[in-house]
Amino acid sequence: MRTPTTLAALAAAAVGLAGLAATGPAGAASADDAIAALTQHPGIARAATGQGFVERSTLVDADGTTHTRVDRTFRGLPVIGGDLVVHQSPDGALDASQTLAAPLSLATKPAVTAAKAGTSALAPSKITNAITGDREVSGKTLVVDATGATPRLAWQVVTGGMQADGTPSRLASYVDARTGQVLRTEQEIVNVDGQGQSLYSGTVPLQLTQSGAAYQLKDSTRGGTYTTDLANKTDSLFCQIFQVGCQAGTTFSSPDTSFGSGTNANRESAGVDAQYGTNVTWDYYKFVHGRNGIFGDGTGSFNRVHYGQNYVNAFWDGSKMTYGDGDGVNFGPLVSLDVTGHEMSHGVTENTAGLTYSGESGGLNEATSDIFGTMVEFSAANTNDPGDYLIGEEFDLKNHVGFRRMDNPIADGSSPNCWSTGTKDLDVHYSSGVGNHFFYLLAEGSGAKTIGGVAHSSPTCDGSTVAGIGSDAAAKIWFRALSVYMTSGTTYAQARTATLNAARDLYGAGSTQQNTVAAAWSAVSVN
Repeated sequence: MRTPTTLAALAAAAVGLAGLAATGPAGAASADDAIAALTQHPGIARAATGQGFVERSTLVDADGTTHTRVDRTFRGLPVIGGDLVVHQSPDGALDASQTLAAPLSLATKPAVTAAKAGTSALAPSKITNAITGDREVSGKTLVVDATGATPRLAWQVVTGGMQADGTPSRLASYVDARTGQVLRTEQEIVNVDGQGQSLYSGTVPLQLTQSGAAYQLKDSTRGGTYTTDLANKTDSLFCQIFQVGCQAGTTFSSPDTSFGSGTNANRESAGVDAQYGTNVTWDYYKFVHGRNGIFGDGTGSFNRVHYGQNYVNAFWDGSKMTYGDGDGVNFGPLVSLDVTGHEMSHGVTENTAGLTYSGESGGLNEATSDIFGTMVEFSAANTNDPGDYLIGEEFDLKNHVGFRRMDNPIADGSSPNCWSTGTKDLDVHYSSGVGNHFFYLLAEGSGAKTIGGVAHSSPTCDGSTVAGIGSDAAAKIWFRALSVYMTSGTTYAQARTATLNAARDLYGAGSTQQNTVAAAWSAVSVN
């Protein structure tokens, strides 16, 4: 995130319910209207005495309907999972999308000290044992954690270190401020849980920037997005937590307008794939969904390739995309179209719904990146990498099947096809299976077919037959649900409602598209 809003800043910016005022950009009349509406109709937000609201962003439909994202505070404390979207139509109708089930009512004086919370967060557990070099590296923040069924007063403690596969770790632990027990953890370094990629995009067009007699792998037409060679270095702990002092790498530069050789013998080749993937992803969001870059304001981010040694992963850290080289035997560099689209889409999610990276919302976060990574692959129409619903097949040097598939997620042995009460307890890369399966059924339908030269076959959990509406319509529904209706704590049941609302907005109530959304969710046991 380019200019992250800290929890302390959020609390400082909030205005109490008795005297709300917009805190968004100057001249944002729709934001003023949203905050004023919450003042006049506090029940819409399930508000309680002591709450405050901070406008984050506003989207305006063609008919003048506004959708304003609002963060919530309670007695001066940030409310994690308390965000909402205020919907206002030109005729004055008012509604809100939110995950908070009831007005907040809890004491805000902690019984556990900040120091004790830090000790609890660092205590040995299945999560912390998998991170090396973890230690407390930032201040502890008192918050209201409303992501669960019962809101709790909690300390948010952020620790750093290194995950088992070499990915940097920035772990947020939420410690109950009454009992000292760890309520939940959230990994804030968002990555692809998988394995590399070779260079298969062939000869591709690039927009370059001339600097003196040299040309840089930097695209001024897409927000100044650029790609650097990290020279197999890794990030420091300070970088992982505070996003300062990070390894920037060296921007790829050439004496002519040609980069790479299509092989790993030339370090530029991985950079070409990363830059190309970013370009295609930028264009997909701009021309299909009307979004101008990750942040929505035309500002670009950047790619770092050649991260670490034998690193078979890739990640988004809030400001940039980073790609490893793979191990060179089973997996090549992780710079395929679906992976670059996946990582950049994590940035879009962070800057729209902000889906929390744990529980069911974490699964939806990962599914969103798989969905749009797949759509980027389709939109590229690159004959070297035809569109399909496999995730990461290009970097899978031995088997060419990737590490996830959307038509039948359980094929990997861990990602469920069907929702259950245990879905929320799975790793987010596995709980995404439910969302991926839903999207495939919505787009392509059930049964067997060949897509991009690959055999696909999708069963249903209820034995039903689903006829798909096409991937383009399905993606438009998912994007509107993400950008207009989903909030940080959205569950699968709430995602059903969000996509039904989005389908109604786009195609009409009772339309084939809306009815198919309902059928596809039922087919993955989300009712």
